[in-house]
Amino acid sequence: MNSINTYLEHTQLSPVLTDQQVNQLIKDAHKYQFAGVCIPPFWVKKVKRELGDSSVQVVTVVGFPLGYQMTETKVYETTKAIENGADEIDVVWSLSAFKSGMNWPKIELAKLSSVCHEAGRLLKVIVETAYLDGDELVAACKICADAGVDFVKTSTGFASSGAQLEDVKLMREVLPAQVGIKASGGIKTLDQAKAFVQAGADRIGTSAGVQIMEEWLSRKG
Repeated sequence: MNSINTYLEHTQLSPVLTDQQVNQLIKDAHKYQFAGVCIPPFWVKKVKRELGDSSVQVVTVVGFPLGYQMTETKVYETTKAIENGADEIDVVWSLSAFKSGMNWPKIELAKLSSVCHEAGRLLKVIVETAYLDGDELVAACKICADAGVDFVKTSTGFASSGAQLEDVKLMREVLPAQVGIKASGGIKTLDQAKAFVQAGADRIGTSAGVQIMEEWLSRKG
């Protein structure tokens, strides 16, 4: 396994996120060189500017946290986030439309993929695994892959449960090799992070990125 920081997206999506917390996140990103930092759209421009030439990716959310927005709204949110400096977009898909048997999610995700890829950015889709059974998760992964997304992400962190190892293993079985997996929600320790990577996750979304890195460094040292 590579250094654990290459898998970590340090996440700050608190509803009361302050500028002091954002400044600390930027310091932590410089120190630990996470794969990315995931922050609300409001803070994208500042974080991108302060990270400068760092390899840390600026990640933000669209349609968060329920995915109920219209496609046109999500397209606008995505375009604006990219203009402000976002490198990667984590969009909440339309779970409501999926559960209703509509083709809407695939069409929406294909449009968002085009917007991101034309700008050289990545699209990650939050399918909210807590609300999907096994068959639904398989179907969701196939829709995402067919729509050309770059990653499928387990959770927003706002549902009844977050990432589960069994779900990540199933996702890896179903998704083509070029589509990554981001496990997110409830991952707080180094051992948990390593278990999800071993299960097939390419990214770990966590608000405990600093603690995980300190644990990693402590064990190495």
